[in-house]
Amino acid sequence: MANKVVYPKVFRDLRSFVRCLNTAPTVPPMNFTGTYDATTVTTPTLIPTDQVITADKKVINFEDVKELFTGVSTLKLIRSSLTLQMAAIEPMVDVGIWVMNSKLMHMPIVKEVILGFVKGTFYEHFCAGKDLTEVRRTVTKLSDVGLKGMLDYGVEHATENESCDQSMKVFLQTAESTKSLPSSSVSFVVVKVTAICTPKLLKRMSDLLRWEHKNPSFNLPWKHKSIPLFSDSSPFYHTPQKPEPLTVEEEHDLQLAHERLMTICKKCLELDVDLLIDAEDTAIQPAIDYFAYSAAIKYHKDDDPLIFGTIQAYLKDAKERMVIAKKAAEKMGVPMGFKLVRGAYMSSERELASRLGVQSPIHDSIQQTHDCFNSCAEFMLDEISNGSGAVVLATHNIESGKLAASKAIDLGIRKDRQKLQFAQLYGMAEGLSFGLRNAGFQVSKYLPFGPVEQVMPYLIRRAEENRGLLSTSAFDRQLMRKELTRRFKVATS
Repeated sequence: MANKVVYPKVFRDLRSFVRCLNTAPTVPPMNFTGTYDATTVTTPTLIPTDQVITADKKVINFEDVKELFTGVSTLKLIRSSLTLQMAAIEPMVDVGIWVMNSKLMHMPIVKEVILGFVKGTFYEHFCAGKDLTEVRRTVTKLSDVGLKGMLDYGVEHATENESCDQSMKVFLQTAESTKSLPSSSVSFVVVKVTAICTPKLLKRMSDLLRWEHKNPSFNLPWKHKSIPLFSDSSPFYHTPQKPEPLTVEEEHDLQLAHERLMTICKKCLELDVDLLIDAEDTAIQPAIDYFAYSAAIKYHKDDDPLIFGTIQAYLKDAKERMVIAKKAAEKMGVPMGFKLVRGAYMSSERELASRLGVQSPIHDSIQQTHDCFNSCAEFMLDEISNGSGAVVLATHNIESGKLAASKAIDLGIRKDRQKLQFAQLYGMAEGLSFGLRNAGFQVSKYLPFGPVEQVMPYLIRRAEENRGLLSTSAFDRQLMRKELTRRFKVATS
């Protein structure tokens, strides 16, 4: 008897998969208004151009596509436009997720074909290369068009000390590689704490740190000096009862993790390249913030920060935690840097909160997240204008970019590139990146790198967790088509 074949849902609805490429995606774009779960998407009117101008010129000019894409080859524009068009089709994301998690990946020939397709399309568009040699070429190309690179070795969730040590070695090699790159072409080396300390231990630490916050008399003998990690509105439901102290073995592993991060910090300080520590979900984020803040106290460049922690604006306590940490650091005389993002764990955070019967830590609507991001950005820009701190505004949202750029110019901090920069993912929001560059701001692209098989699951998870991100490519595709049309007319005239 033939075996019954069970297909994923997307294969049972091929009509949606082959729908017209110009059909608007069903995924809410990152700048939509209303609730996260709304079925009808309403795109807000962006700030009128005449409201975001200085005395002499527009803050961000998207009208002159010739100037916007100066230095970008026609072939690059065509490939980027086609890849973003595929990425905007939701069923294609579903197929990719299903395939990468299926038994097909255990069949050598099929796996080779799948990875070959992925490498020639999404991987080459969204990733900087398989190794540091390829990363150098990508960074050089970015530098040629006035952008910087944030080097992100695409590994996470180590399982034992051996893999943590191996990750540390690659982070150190990544930092070393900046010496052979064009001057000032790299803005950050990115570190995921889950690659140098196991998530299991980070969860244990986070539980203990939460319990200490609720019970200040609770003793944590392993804890170094740090900046406050919580606000009164922070979620504490992950730790419903008093956790057991770390075992001797866990304390030993924690010390090793601490030493790994300190080794990376020393190398970055020696090479004068900033260190960016990525954020994770709320179950382990307190431990990650602890690592970032305790390291920032010890390592900095005189009055400038060396280490940047990450604040996720979709969390309800984001603004309060940022203000508390920033003010505490200032009082301690510690220059503190932050990367501000919207966040990428919305689905998993909501599912966990629902299972536990508690309120979600995520804002109830995307507009509240936009408001929080803009408010946090405004706070940091005000702090910077008063001579304190630094911020990376990592956003693909056009309105947030315009608002922050306009305020930065009003405060006179546009050219203070040690204090303020913008960032977008490599292969995403090219129009915004080039527009901010042309307006005189420092702009970096987040560059994941590593072997295809290692990096692609990470990118697929990001797509699954934050599907709305892919649909924001519509604006980029529109700009690219406009520039390609202009170039075609010039070539045939």
